[in-house]
Amino acid sequence: MNLNELLAVPGLAWLILAALLAIAELLAPGIFLVFVAAGAAVTGIVTLLVPNFDMVFQVFLFAASSAGAVAVGRRWYRRNPVPSADPLLNDRVARLVGQVVTVVEPIASGQGRVKVGDGEWIANGPDAPAGAQVRITGARGGSLDVEPA
Repeated sequence: MNLNELLAVPGLAWLILAALLAIAELLAPGIFLVFVAAGAAVTGIVTLLVPNFDMVFQVFLFAASSAGAVAVGRRWYRRNPVPSADPLLNDRVARLVGQVVTVVEPIASGQGRVKVGDGEWIANGPDAPAGAQVRITGARGGSLDVEPA
């Protein structure tokens, strides 16, 4: 059987799609294509078991089984989180907590600016003159909460 003959059988076409999606997930892991591959596999199996399964129902089954696989996967990942070597990797503000920074615009009436790395952030905290050292204690919105170091 050549590829054209395989693709002429809808169930096999769905299973080939499932295999290609699974391979794509292995090459570029994103923890998402595997669920779509599962939906394609379910559709392929059902289409092989039910001859003359209408294409509209195949697409509906694919969408429903992919959505179901995503829901099951999300639930599983919520219950079994993947441990990270750097849990604050995508939380820039949390990485800043505890750092000592320099006030660049005096903190007066509770607000000023501090230098963090090569940028400046709005800072909230007790009054402090320019040049003073303060410690970052948290953040609210786009501003940092600070206290004297």
